[in-house]
Amino acid sequence: MIDDIPPGRPAATVVIVRDSPGAQAQILMVERATTMVFAAGALVFPGGAVDEADRLLAVREGATLDIDEAAARIAAIRETLEESGIAIGMVPTPDEATCAAMREGLATGAALADVMAAHGLTLDLDQLILFARWQPSPSDMASRIYDTRFYIVRAPEGQVASADGSENVHLFWSDAGEILARCDAGAARVIYPTRRNLERLALFGCFDDLAAHAGSIAVRRISPWVEEHEGGRRLCIPGDLGYPVTWEPMDTASRS
Repeated sequence: MIDDIPPGRPAATVVIVRDSPGAQAQILMVERATTMVFAAGALVFPGGAVDEADRLLAVREGATLDIDEAAARIAAIRETLEESGIAIGMVPTPDEATCAAMREGLATGAALADVMAAHGLTLDLDQLILFARWQPSPSDMASRIYDTRFYIVRAPEGQVASADGSENVHLFWSDAGEILARCDAGAARVIYPTRRNLERLALFGCFDDLAAHAGSIAVRRISPWVEEHEGGRRLCIPGDLGYPVTWEPMDTASRS
C-alpha cells in the first residue's frame, strides 16, 4: 500500500502542450544527457526536485494552495525555465528576450523570485493543472526515490525552447503517439512512468480536452507494483486513474 512507502524527495514535472490545428497536440520533450545519474539518455518532461527556495516562495505566493502543492508548481516553473528556456506560470507572458535573460539569471545563481521581479512578472500557479503523481517503492528503484507531481500547461506564445547543454542535450516538439512510436522503433527511450503518461496523453487531441480529462479524475499517488502471471512478471498500476495501459512485462519496463 502507498501508506507503507517511505516519503520520497518532492519533485515536479510538467507536460507543456502546444495545440496544432488539424493535428494532434504537440508536447515538449527533453532528452537527458547520458552523464546524468537518473534516467540517463531518456526522454522526459521538463522538471526536477523541489528545493528550499521553492518552499519559501510558496509560503509567500501559495495563496489557496497548500505549501507542498504550491512549492511543487514553483519547482516545475523554475526547472522548466532552467532546462528549456520556456517561462510557464507567469503573468504577463514574457517574450523570448525576457525568458533568455531570466534563464541566464538562474544559471548564475539568482533566485526565481528575483529574476521575475526584475522584469515585472508575477506567478500564476493556477496555469498548472495537476495531472498525476507518481512515487516508486524502494524495491522498484535502487536510488533517487522521487515523489513527483505531474502537471499539464498550455505552451506560452512567442517563446522558443532550447537545450541547456548540461542536464539535457536535445529538445523537440512532437505528439505523444509519435514519441511512443519512436521509442518502440528503438530510436529513443522512456522510463515506465513517462511511457504510461504518454499513452494517456495520446488519447487527447488538444489542450482543452486534456485539461477537462485531468479535472475529471482525482489524483492519487501511484506506486507501481509487481504481479506474478503465467506469462511472466508484470509491473502494474491502478486501473481507475485514466491510463489506457496498466501493466508492462518486467523485462521491458525501464525504471531508471
